[in-house]
Amino acid sequence: MSIIEGVATGQLVDTDSSLTVLDFVREFFSNPAEVASLLPSSSFLHREIARQANLKSAKYIVDLGPGLGGTTRSLLQWSNNQARIVAVETNETFVAHLSQLGDARLSVVHRSAADLRQIIEDNDLPQADVIVSGVPFSTMDAATSNAMIDGIYSSLKPGGSFIAYQLRDRVCQLAEPLFGPASISFVWRNLPPLRVFCWQK
Repeated sequence: MSIIEGVATGQLVDTDSSLTVLDFVREFFSNPAEVASLLPSSSFLHREIARQANLKSAKYIVDLGPGLGGTTRSLLQWSNNQARIVAVETNETFVAHLSQLGDARLSVVHRSAADLRQIIEDNDLPQADVIVSGVPFSTMDAATSNAMIDGIYSSLKPGGSFIAYQLRDRVCQLAEPLFGPASISFVWRNLPPLRVFCWQK
């Protein structure tokens, strides 16, 4: 699989970019296993993720499970002009929306975040400076969640940051054997309020 013109090839997607919160809610009820939350994340959460990520010096950033792209837009806003951002999303409706953001630094891959290691290898991409994940680890089976953490760890360069915004702390149980203890902050002005877990490799 290669990445061309901002969207992974081999996937047929709708080009409608006018998704609303109602569309997001509809996707949640249609695909609850794919969509982590009933509502899209808030600007307060996006700013906290940007603060934790030290984006100004990051050259390569991966955004796992970005949904409508609130985190993606924040990453684009706060990163430098030479940065490259790869958004990995499994929901076809969200992929179509993300592909319309119109920033040359962004590539969108229509594939599962659990395939991150293979995505990196298939496209000859470097290890990431920052990996951000909104994928709900608490709803995954053990094999998938462990494989995903292993893929994140191997895809992150030494000194790089892994940031996960989550309702539950299942990600800590998975990540701590590889990354050690997390730095944790709370974002109350989000529905639901979420914890932001940050590790440095």
